[in-house]
Amino acid sequence: MTPRPARPRLAPLAITEWSDEVRTMIERTPGGATEPLNIFTTLARHPALVRRWLPFGTVMLTGELPPRDRELLILRTGWHCRSAYEWGQHARIGLAAGLTQDEIDRVPAGPTAPGWAPFDAALLRAADELHADGCVSDQTWTVLAGRYDERQLIEVPMLVGQYHMMAFTLNSLGIQREPGVPDLPSRDS
Repeated sequence: MTPRPARPRLAPLAITEWSDEVRTMIERTPGGATEPLNIFTTLARHPALVRRWLPFGTVMLTGELPPRDRELLILRTGWHCRSAYEWGQHARIGLAAGLTQDEIDRVPAGPTAPGWAPFDAALLRAADELHADGCVSDQTWTVLAGRYDERQLIEVPMLVGQYHMMAFTLNSLGIQREPGVPDLPSRDS
């Protein structure tokens, strides 16, 4: 595995460098008006890209999937991509979305770990299949389709793909976690 940068390769954009457009975009993000997150202040270095990405990312965070299910998919994706930033932020969001700390701690063990409800295991398996093969298997799809409507089924691979892209970006740019944000568990956890 390629070591992750210990320091930012691109520093977050200082508040003194924000254009009016960047200020407006950042202030609309979580914590943006008071404590902007490093992800947004770093990506703000490319305003045209972030202007178009933010609406998509917002849909992925507020779409049709139940929040708890969404966070299981994101956490498993963050785990696969070894993205400490993604994991840490979504461990916190996952708790607020109804995941227990025990469930979050179990995500690295995957869908075969004892204790998962069958549907939760299918969600984790979907993230695994998308990561490994770029496609959800028929067996996993059938389980998901037993509960989800068409829009939710479309969101599953879109969400996992969005968070793969973000993990690649977070890891490659060396975006650092904010103080107090949990770290990615070790592979031995």
